Amino acid sequence: MTDPLPFGFSLQAQDGTARTGAITTHRGAIRTPAFMPVGTAATVKAMYPSQVRDLGADVVLGNTYHLMLRPGPERMARIGGLHRFMNWDRPILTDSGGFQVMSLFALRKIDEQGVTFRSHIDGTAHHMSPERSIEIQGLLGSDIQMQLDECVRLPADHAAIEKAMHLSLRWAERCRIAFGEQPERALFGIVQGGDIPALRIESARALADLDLKGYAVGGLAVGEPQAVMFAMIETVEPHLPAAKPRYLMGVGTPDDILGAVARGIDMFDCVMPTRAGRHGLAYTRHGRVNLRNARHAEDTAPLDEASICPATRDYSRAYLHHLVRSNEILGMMLLTWNNLAYYQDLMAGARAAIRDGRYAEYCSETRAGWARSERAAA
Repeated sequence: MTDPLPFGFSLQAQDGTARTGAITTHRGAIRTPAFMPVGTAATVKAMYPSQVRDLGADVVLGNTYHLMLRPGPERMARIGGLHRFMNWDRPILTDSGGFQVMSLFALRKIDEQGVTFRSHIDGTAHHMSPERSIEIQGLLGSDIQMQLDECVRLPADHAAIEKAMHLSLRWAERCRIAFGEQPERALFGIVQGGDIPALRIESARALADLDLKGYAVGGLAVGEPQAVMFAMIETVEPHLPAAKPRYLMGVGTPDDILGAVARGIDMFDCVMPTRAGRHGLAYTRHGRVNLRNARHAEDTAPLDEASICPATRDYSRAYLHHLVRSNEILGMMLLTWNNLAYYQDLMAGARAAIRDGRYAEYCSETRAGWARSERAAA
């Protein structure tokens, strides 16, 4: 038996600050920029794993908080790990549970040792320390593991942001020690600091000193305007090692992603395409299409006749409108399929444009396509 491939990252081309490359894992390569479909509870909602693979997704995201509560990490390890459990043989990134803890502010308490919280499922008490977060992610068997951090929803005052940032740095060091030496897997640190540039820079520099295998920018897309998010990325990017992958957590809309790629980000995740699909909203190269709108009731055109995705190409808007208005499960499945296909197409186009040295033009053309359709709809 050969030794598993070590985790690595290689840059293949750069156009301004935008970059394309590949993350190497023992379960396969992740082409960057990459969008990771969110598989919160060991499933990308409304999708078969084979569909997600066929769309071109190289990696999916699992949620440590939810999988800790159900089915439980020790049980997951006994039955072969998350990859086998969900029939996904490609890389998996697991978040640390920090964002969910933030959203459970009424059910949790944070101190130096970690987070004590009550399950949103049954009210049972749990404690998650940085070490336990890493232990859980190890039991799940994920390929990329995130440090436990404290994420502050914006807007917030300076003192709260600074306190959370320093706590997250101390937890990052504890996670690094708990993670140990695992050449085939990666631990990513998370830059915090809210919307305060000096704190963001301090966080990025301190995490870079830990020499982790990758770095995330967290605590954004939590209520701040897009301009603030982009400004924080621009602030942080020069202080993150160029030879390591950069991950913007929880982002976002297609426009957010285009802008973040232009600022040097390599990885993204967001529930938006799957959640929107379950609520009747389609993302296409023609912009967003709300299938609940009555104007689609007799529209025999597909969402995009040029798409290679069957959900996008082979079903009329009238039929999709009917499924959505009837609350049929098939409508949720088809629109989720369409949305994830569009997100993967967007990333493939970005990678090609960066290689060709025309990323700015790609962004302009893509946004112009959205705008033309919005004007026509109006």
